[in-house]
Parts: sequence; structure tokens; C-alpha cells
Amino acid sequence: MESQEPIVIADSEPSISAEAYAAKLQELVTRRLAEQNLMLGVIGAVVAAIVGASIWAAVTVVTEYQIGWMAVGVGFLVGFAVRKLGKGMTSVFGYVGAVGALGGCLLGNVLSVCGFAATANSVPFLSVVVDVLSSPSIVVELLKETFSPMDLLFYGIAVYEGYRFSFRQITQQELDAM
Repeated sequence: MESQEPIVIADSEPSISAEAYAAKLQELVTRRLAEQNLMLGVIGAVVAAIVGASIWAAVTVVTEYQIGWMAVGVGFLVGFAVRKLGKGMTSVFGYVGAVGALGGCLLGNVLSVCGFAATANSVPFLSVVVDVLSSPSIVVELLKETFSPMDLLFYGIAVYEGYRFSFRQITQQELDAM
């Protein structure tokens, strides 16, 4: 199993002894680890993935063009939500952000197809979404049919961003304030 070490960012050399610096750092890390909330991080990831996917679909349907960089935005949004709500410093928060980002990207593609289908058939968007999402086999088929090799690049970037932005970091300013 992977180590659950927190991520710490130190901007400069400490102006106090190494022992005092280490004690301050350990105190702050301990305090921050106690503030972590995985459930809130997961909720943040889910909500952000849905919001990001909805924005992605709206932009895609309005422009009639899929902009791959929307995946990067979804990854950032999910990672930011995990960090703010979960206040995580361990790797599990990064995994939540990565999975949430990928889920948001996939949902964005599915919602885009639903938007195009609703527009083409003059039916309510939510009606199409409910019909599609209630059948996992249709979702899988839509994802297969609309897949492009370029999607892998953007999904990969989104997953990386979702992971990277999910961590709460300790800065030198926080240590100096102690």
C-alpha cells in the first residue's frame, strides 16, 4: 500500500533552528491531518464533476464543437473542490480527484450527445438524459461511438489535474505564522 505522507511545500530556508522548524512543521501537519474529511472530498468531487460535465456539454452543444480543453477545466474544478472541501493531504484525496475528473469527462461526453439528440429530435434534454443514464449499456455504446484517440490525451491531463489539485499544501507563510 502506498504511503500516506502529506505534501509539504516550503518556499525558502527556515530562519530558525532545524529542530524548531521540524517541530513547527510536525505540529502543523498533525493539525492539518486531523482536519481531513474524505467524505466531504468525495462529495466535492461528485458535485464538481457534474457541474464541470454540464458546462462541458453546454459549451459543446452551443458551439457544435467538442473542445478537448474542457477536460482540463473539469480536472481542475474537481481537484479544487476536493482540496477545499476534503482538506486532504494524503494520496487518497488525489485518487478521489483523479477518479472524479475522469468521471466528469466521461459524463461531459455523454451529456453532449444527449444535448445533440434532444436538439435534433425536439425533445426535452432531461428526458433524453434520464433515458440514456438509466441504461448503462447505452452509455457504454455512446462512449464507444464518440471516442477519439485524442480523448486519451485530454482525459489524461484531466486526471492529472484532478489528482494534482486535490491536495492541501503547507506553505512557508503558514509555518512562519505559527
